[in-house]
Amino acid sequence: MPSAFPVLYIAEADPEMAVMGSGVLDHLAEALPQARFTVVGSPNSAPLFAGMPRLDRTLILKGEGLAELTGLWNQVRGTHWGLVVDMRGTKLSGWLRRKKRAVRGEMPDGLHAVEAAARVLQLDDVPAPRLHPTPEDVEAAGALLGPGEGPLLAIGPGADWIGRLWPAERYAKVAQALLGEGGPLAGGRLLIVGGPGDRDAAHTIRLVVRRERVIEAQGKLSPLATVAALQRADFYLGGDSLWTQLAVAAGVPVTALFGPSDESLRGPWGGQTLRGPRSFEEFRVMDPHFNQALQHMMDLPAERVLKACMRRLTTDAA
Repeated sequence: MPSAFPVLYIAEADPEMAVMGSGVLDHLAEALPQARFTVVGSPNSAPLFAGMPRLDRTLILKGEGLAELTGLWNQVRGTHWGLVVDMRGTKLSGWLRRKKRAVRGEMPDGLHAVEAAARVLQLDDVPAPRLHPTPEDVEAAGALLGPGEGPLLAIGPGADWIGRLWPAERYAKVAQALLGEGGPLAGGRLLIVGGPGDRDAAHTIRLVVRRERVIEAQGKLSPLATVAALQRADFYLGGDSLWTQLAVAAGVPVTALFGPSDESLRGPWGGQTLRGPRSFEEFRVMDPHFNQALQHMMDLPAERVLKACMRRLTTDAA
């Protein structure tokens, strides 16, 4: 039997960025069957990797100051690492005993986050984001979803800023058409995902289908358990948010709605992106710091989103 090959993977602190870079770690697990992994992340990103194959442990790095890096160094210095992959670009990898290392440096402007992650390892083929729910996550998702049959439409209506919120009544209109009689997901159920703060955004959406056909996961499932739930979905619709990136990592067909966000850098990898008539640069002129309390997404009509979803579902079915 070949000896174990220890790999230290330092994930991005931001959970959305960590998800978009997760394909690199999944690639390593497949390419190095003898590898054992230690994953470092922030309090928000580390839990995303709890189900990683051949995972020995996850560690928390709260900041990148000398004290935090020294504390982490004390936890990992006893290992002679086969490979250190540093997606944060910290100084730590230079302090450790290792055979090889790959450290994120400056990336070209305009490079998608998924492609930037692949470049850290100089990969020719860009691996798609992928996360691995734990058995406990799968159990939690299954308990919430139940044994229901038929199609499952997932919607992530939340966003971290009102400027990126698409109106809930428009999500509702699209959901009603997709799940209603004659729709491509007719008779199916509606799964609404998000955090505890996204419940208000979902209020209108939950009313368009019968109560027994609505599953609300906001605040009820962890992000990784949400991935397990999304793996059972037939289609996902959402905005620029962590939940959309989780849907990508779950492998579900994704349509994402963008406005004051740059889809060339963070759009759903392999998915479909829609925006209204204004470009990202036009939004930047209107709101240079992207912090005004303006609902910028009003210029994207529900009819256009519905037509795009219909086309996507029809193409996938064919």
